[in-house]
This record gives sequence, structure tokens and C-alpha cells, in this order.
Amino acid sequence: MLEFIRIQRYKALSDASFPLSSLNLFSGLNGMGKSSLIQTLLLLRQSYDQNALFNKGLLLNGDYVKLGTGQDVLSEHADVNTIEFILTWTECNPCTFKFEYSARSDLQPIGKNVHTLNNPEIYSLFNKKFQYLSADRISPKSSYEVSDYNIKDMNSLGNHGEYTAHYIAEYGLAPMSIHAFKHERANSLYLLDNLNKWMSEISPGIRIHAELQIAINTVSLSYAYEQGNEVTADFKPQNVGFGLTFVLPVIVSILRSKPGDMLIIENPEAHLHPGGQSIVGKLCAIAATHGVQLFIETHSDHFLNGVRVAVREGLVKHDHVRLFFLERSESVSHASDVISPEIDKNGRINKWPKGFFDESDRQLEKLL
Repeated sequence: MLEFIRIQRYKALSDASFPLSSLNLFSGLNGMGKSSLIQTLLLLRQSYDQNALFNKGLLLNGDYVKLGTGQDVLSEHADVNTIEFILTWTECNPCTFKFEYSARSDLQPIGKNVHTLNNPEIYSLFNKKFQYLSADRISPKSSYEVSDYNIKDMNSLGNHGEYTAHYIAEYGLAPMSIHAFKHERANSLYLLDNLNKWMSEISPGIRIHAELQIAINTVSLSYAYEQGNEVTADFKPQNVGFGLTFVLPVIVSILRSKPGDMLIIENPEAHLHPGGQSIVGKLCAIAATHGVQLFIETHSDHFLNGVRVAVREGLVKHDHVRLFFLERSESVSHASDVISPEIDKNGRINKWPKGFFDESDRQLEKLL
């Protein structure tokens, strides 16, 4: 597991440290740098995928992120013209990734005196036990892309979840690896059975149909609903709530996960009602208990509360959850400070800095 990251001179993170755990939640006002930690991981991943990380440098533009050139990512008041990431994995010495500054290039050259990571392919950040889901996920439509290479060879749903329907069509009848994901109303450990039941917590009675259309090399996606002992006709995704299709890759990525996986998910709560947001938080907590490491960027107090309740109910230990709140630094121009509220075994949080999921209380005070 990745246990620690220190980021120096990258965007708003002039010098920020993140002691990590299994479930890591990042929050803060817009533009405060909470995405920068996630981008650090994605930059390392895409540079490794292009065989650049250990012999050329940091690729700023690729399949995971497109950030421009060096002048777009070096901290505004950097004391030296280098970007540095220090990562520590369990039972591994800290690994330093240092990159020289090249203002007009999208490749930041590898620096001197770096500590080479031995056997990087054993770490989930660099192998096929990695899944990233962007905030820009698939939208409702009747058919979706097919890619045997992505879902079978790369074990990926796509960065936007674009291969989720194909994955369901191929592996819906495969058993889940983590038995704790079995829903209380599911009759089996099959992925599709449990996917339907967990999605029913968001939209009651829903059934998901994904079918490979071999002749036209696409996958059709539709939804039906249980009504008593009957099932409705299928509905196209365009005629069902937007949030259902938007959250589908999130739920599938969690339910299909295995111990040792790394999941990076941006705004998993997007377009969901409050109860649905809490359910996603609960599922993330269960995954964290069973060896999956998650990095979640969220604006949702409902998602957070779903995690807090999971802690109180014993679904995840409190020290398996890390909270990070980023706010504007008062001492350094255009830089952010990292605050780490702690959660106890009863789901209570020890400090609530201004802007940390407190907007409902602030607005309620005005009403009262």
C-alpha cells in the first residue's frame, strides 16, 4: 500500500505531505489544490506507461491528464526550479521522483540524485490493479464502446468509465472477489446480481441489462424496474435519471475490485440524491476494509457521512480513513495548506475548519 506522499513545488502544493491509509478523502474549496494530489499519481502512471518515468522524465500530457507545459505546473513562488515527489510504500524505502523545470515543454526532464524504485510493476500504481475514473464520466446513451483489450488485457473500465457496459456484459455472471460486497438481498456473489441490488439503493427496483451486439461491435445498455412480481419493459438510459448512468462505473469499479487494487475516483457522488451519495461512501468503506486503497475527491457531506456511519457500524476501522482538507495558505501566495481532521471509532471528527463540509450548518444558522 502507498503510505505517504510528499509533494514539493507542484502547482498550489509548494510543500505538502499526505500520510495515507486505505480510504483517503480529499476536499476543499475550488482551486485549493485537492486535485493536485490525484494528478501527481496520474502523472507518474502515464509517464510510466510511456516508458518515460525512469529514463526521460514527467509527461504532462497523456491518457490520464493533460496539463500543458512546465510553466503550468511549477509552483508560482518555487525556491528552486524542480518538481519533487516522494512516495513511500509499505516495507519500502522512500522513493524520490525529481524533475527539472522546462517551461515550454510538456516533458519535465528527470533530475539528478533520484532514488530508483526497484520492480515498480509490483505496485498497483504501475500495474493492472489500477483504476482511475475521471469526474468527466460517460453520459446516458443506448450503446457504448467495446474493447476486449481494455477490459481483459488492461483490466480497465476506461478513464471515463466508457467500457463499463462491456465489462458488465462480459463479467456480469462472474463472482465478486470481496465477499463483503454481497448485498443482503442478493441471492449470489455474482457481480450483476449485487450490482442490481446496490443500484436499487439509489433507484429502487432497478435492473441493469448490458448486451453485446456482435454484428455492430457495440454494447447496448438499458434499465428495467421490478414492480412487485413483474418487471417493466426496458428503458433507454436517456429516459432514466442521468445520475444512474453517471454512477454506474463507480459502483462497478468498487464491486469488481480485489485486495491490492488502487482506485482513484473524482466526485463519485455527482448527480446522485443524498441517500445515494451515502451508499457510495459505505461501499468505499467496505472496499477499504478488504485491502483496496482508494483516493476520493469529493464535495459531498453525504458521502462523508456515509463513511462516518460505516466507521461507527464497524464496517471500516477509523484509522483506515484519512481526511484531507486543503485551504488557501495565509503565509505563501497562491499556495495551499493541508489540514487533516481525524475521525474516531464513533465516526466523530475532531475539528471542522471553515469550509470543511459545513455549508449546510452555516446556511441553517442564517435561516434560524
